[in-house]
Amino acid sequence: MSVLFDRIALIGIGLIGSSLAHDIRRLGLTKEIVVATRSADTLKRAEELGLGDRYTTSSAEAVRGADLVIVSVPVGASESVAKEIAGNLRPGAIVTDVGSTKASVIAQMQPHMPENVHFIPGHPLAGTEKSGPDAGFPGLFEGRWCIFTPVAGTDETALKRLRSFWEALGSKVDEMDAEHHDKVLAIVSHLPHIIAYNIVGTADDLETVTESEVIKYSASGFRDFTRLAASDPTMWRDVCLHNRDAILEMLARFSEDLAYLQRAIRWGEGDKIFELFTRTRAIRRSIVQAGQDVDAPDFGRPHLLDKK
Repeated sequence: MSVLFDRIALIGIGLIGSSLAHDIRRLGLTKEIVVATRSADTLKRAEELGLGDRYTTSSAEAVRGADLVIVSVPVGASESVAKEIAGNLRPGAIVTDVGSTKASVIAQMQPHMPENVHFIPGHPLAGTEKSGPDAGFPGLFEGRWCIFTPVAGTDETALKRLRSFWEALGSKVDEMDAEHHDKVLAIVSHLPHIIAYNIVGTADDLETVTESEVIKYSASGFRDFTRLAASDPTMWRDVCLHNRDAILEMLARFSEDLAYLQRAIRWGEGDKIFELFTRTRAIRRSIVQAGQDVDAPDFGRPHLLDKK
């Protein structure tokens, strides 16, 4: 790979930020990586891991002279970061983010962006339930989608440069309206996490069961919900608050469909149950065929026997 940006500033060094750092370094996409995070302890760990070339707890200092600025913070912190960095952004710099909600991020950040910089909201659809600088790893974005939600008047040359960056990381890039993005992500990402948090919380409320059998027998399916429910609480709290309308709409639709299934079970309507389960099974197969998961036993999870 060739250098795409002379200096890249990573604001936030959690799972996404640290994974970006690994790949940017591995692929030689920049001459210098500047890492910024408010936590001195997190910054120290990022330096121990060699994720950047310079490190600072000041976002304003980090963006000075950067050609590309990637904001990787919980969406609720987007406005405070935008305010902090605005005065130090170099003319012509590209500012992007990785937030899971886009209309809210645009509303928070765009008013503070100088006219001589290019603000291009983005969202890589990749991640795990892990968080922090140790969670990152190279190849996280390989074969995954990165969605841009450009604002009116976005410079086409800047858009192409950012597209080239994500494609160099192995991502497939798409563009859509911010409101449409938020509705799509509400069903494919936000609602599944909310349901997982709720199911695990329900199990925890059933203390007589939780204390004895839930953990013991978790491999029966409950375990897969706990993976999602182990995701960063701050990030997902902010997602719920900043994509409220779309999430509430999807929750209402889900509740209606759940009531339909409940009636079918109550009245022994096996044909309706079978039709639903057959349709959803086909969706799972299409996800595998699209290369967004692996068709392997136990989702390809490594086991102790595999390591021997």
